Amino acid sequence: MQLNLKNPLVFFDLETTGINIVKDRIIEISFVKVCPNGKEEHKTRRINPEMHIPEESTAIHGIKDEDVKDCPTFKLIAKSLAAQLEGCDLAGYNSNRFDIPLLAEEFLRADVDIDLNKRKFVDVQTIFHKKEQRTLAAAYKFYCDKDLDNAHSAEGDTMATYEVLKSQLDRYPDLQNDINFLSHYSSFNNNVDFAGRMIYNDKGEEVINFGKYKGQKVADVLKNDPSYYSWIMNGDFPLNTKKMLTEIKLRGFNSK
Repeated sequence: MQLNLKNPLVFFDLETTGINIVKDRIIEISFVKVCPNGKEEHKTRRINPEMHIPEESTAIHGIKDEDVKDCPTFKLIAKSLAAQLEGCDLAGYNSNRFDIPLLAEEFLRADVDIDLNKRKFVDVQTIFHKKEQRTLAAAYKFYCDKDLDNAHSAEGDTMATYEVLKSQLDRYPDLQNDINFLSHYSSFNNNVDFAGRMIYNDKGEEVINFGKYKGQKVADVLKNDPSYYSWIMNGDFPLNTKKMLTEIKLRGFNSK
């Protein structure tokens, strides 16, 4: 089934130095931009993470320090990448929990202003887990009847994810061929920040989603415990989390 698109949809996958959104870096990004007219644009590029690639990560994706030492840093490609993603919705496999938060961090570190909050996100893994509870390789075999021979390469995983979503639409009549529907369906929660440290409650209010203030409104916590803001800003939290918390804090000032 061909995708019913209003905006271009970018399927993407990242290979990274690790799985810590705050500390780890992108070393390879691959994407397929699918346009509403069906035209596809493919792009893969490696990135110098400016840090050592741990051996345990290399064991997964096969990329070593020497493979990326002459590649551009993310900061050097950030503006051109942002331009390629302009006006596009995003899709991936486990992307809502990892790839999108990490990509947002890299853009913030590079001082490139790209508002990902305005995009629709489709997480093919979430759809798969709600329907079948398996891995990407199993999803590819189950839906497409193919073996994923080049798993853990960004390009291979990206193309597999694209094919799986189209097959999911063919298989499940209740899945609407609509990015708004798929974005909502593949989201487990309504995050304020990409890491899910803050979420919206059923009234559309931002609430803390971890720690001793879990379930409390962010505005109330900032008012009743002024030191909480400093703790977050000086702590080991994602830049996106700090950015969203700052926006809520400033909104409180402006409303006085």
